[in-house]
Amino acid sequence: MPVKFKDYYETLGVARTASPEDIKKAFRALARIHHPDVAKNKAKGEEKFKEINEAYEVLSDPDKRRRYDELGANWQQEAAGSPFSGGFERGRTSAGGARPDFEFGGTGFSDFFESFFGGGRRGYDFYGHAADQAEGGEFARPGRDVEADILVTLEEALRGSLRKITLRRPGADGEADRTDTYQVRIPAGVREGQRIRLAGQGGSGFGGAAAGDLYLRVRLARHPDFNVQGADLYCDLDLAPWEAVLGVRVRIPTLDGATSLRVPAGTLAGSHLRLKGLGLPREDGGRGDFYATIRVQTPPAVSAGERTLWEQLARASSFKPRKTP
Repeated sequence: MPVKFKDYYETLGVARTASPEDIKKAFRALARIHHPDVAKNKAKGEEKFKEINEAYEVLSDPDKRRRYDELGANWQQEAAGSPFSGGFERGRTSAGGARPDFEFGGTGFSDFFESFFGGGRRGYDFYGHAADQAEGGEFARPGRDVEADILVTLEEALRGSLRKITLRRPGADGEADRTDTYQVRIPAGVREGQRIRLAGQGGSGFGGAAAGDLYLRVRLARHPDFNVQGADLYCDLDLAPWEAVLGVRVRIPTLDGATSLRVPAGTLAGSHLRLKGLGLPREDGGRGDFYATIRVQTPPAVSAGERTLWEQLARASSFKPRKTP
């Protein structure tokens, strides 16, 4: 079954020449609209949010974007033996003949992404393992392990969830493909790169040998407001100059809902204000912290009256931001 090319630039609504900052702005704007927690139609919002995340996953990474741009829409003609294919053969049989790869549904990533950016481990055999001779002279060989990425939102990482995953298995010669459905538990506190194992749900074994395992490798979805560092969450907090100087109390979003944060007088740009215990779950059972990174914004334009007030402040203030040479 051919894999459909994904136009990630079209998904984010940006030109192919868009700057990294333009791509980031487009992602944040779309993600805030289609995030499952705020979308009017939750199902459609969730699907769109996954598409936006996949596009941003590729276009925000310089190496992935370069490979994607070099590949272009003619990737199917260039894929065979290409270094962009992830370095794997799509489900070879023991005799070396081609067979269809496994196909997943519900993971949050398209087959196109899995083929070229998913790590190249969607289905593999342990050909290096010795085969045991079974009764009747047949040789037994364990089934192949199957792996795919699964997109997990920060809300799921915080609270855990149940996800329905489908796996289409290629049928033997002359047999129809089979599709299996699983209810997969996403544990609270799941980490980037962690693998969820479904024992015995991979490829079938031969000669009475055990089936392989199914692994789902966690990829945390990008959030429009929060960045993840371990179990800690970071967000940008924009302040007006007078708010940083005088102090202010503001409302900021967290995964637990909006909360109040006091900004002390004299807060410097680039500093971090901490909300303890509002991050992601830690391995010890506690939770990480939430940090607001201060960004002081200046007005792009001022009225004549405002300019007069700024000039008065400049004359009256004793603050010297730099040394005079």
